[in-house]
Amino acid sequence: MPAFLAIDWSGAIAGIRRKMWIAEVVAGRLVRVECGRDRAEIVDHLVERAGRDRDLVVGLDFAFAFPRWFVEAQGCTRATELWRVVERDGDTWLRDCAPPFWGRTGRRRPPPDAARAMYRVTESDTVTAHGVRPKSTFQVGGAGAVGTGSVRGMPWLTRLREHGFAIWPFDPPRRPVALEIYPRDLTGRINKSSAIARRLFLAREFADQDPALLERAASSEDALDAAVSALRMSQHSKALDQLSASKDPIEQIEGRIWRPPPSA
Repeated sequence: MPAFLAIDWSGAIAGIRRKMWIAEVVAGRLVRVECGRDRAEIVDHLVERAGRDRDLVVGLDFAFAFPRWFVEAQGCTRATELWRVVERDGDTWLRDCAPPFWGRTGRRRPPPDAARAMYRVTESDTVTAHGVRPKSTFQVGGAGAVGTGSVRGMPWLTRLREHGFAIWPFDPPRRPVALEIYPRDLTGRINKSSAIARRLFLAREFADQDPALLERAASSEDALDAAVSALRMSQHSKALDQLSASKDPIEQIEGRIWRPPPSA
């Protein structure tokens, strides 16, 4: 029986064990919502878990690549090659925040005529029902920034792959598999900063789940994202069973955010 795990990832240095949350759903039931690990410990945990039970679907809340033009500028033809470059150069990119990176003090958002180049195709295509689109992977500071977490996440994909994980959509489908998720697309319209709103949302959407685990999921925005993402993945288990490696050359470079089928 498959287990669906969602990781609310973080690129933070300080307080990382409070910000990295993992949730797990088995047979439609939320069985854990917890924090306490850093990035290396999360990956170690996933590798160890896959050694015991390979029927895992893992959603990771960070971008698996950059736009094609940037990947190719690094001398790479596939995202899987890029991850090694990010491991080598990523901390320098974050420290210097030189263009095309932005969001730190003195590094402003690119002008409108350059904005399109800041996004992967999947980020441009992924718009939630209430009009929210994923942030640019080049944004490494400011509200909603995803770049730091992505830069500090991509190198770990190599380790997961080396330990038998398929990384979707780059690899042929098999279990265990790791895929990129966008929690805002899975939670829908909710004021995540409000503890009351989080509790009401979980009680309405997942009333049949363990109240104690729902209360833990409501304890923070990060916990909520992990729990809801794992539950949504479980709800769409049939679609996840049908995953296939992408034949699109752009997706082999840029990756793709997993989304539930539009008709679901």
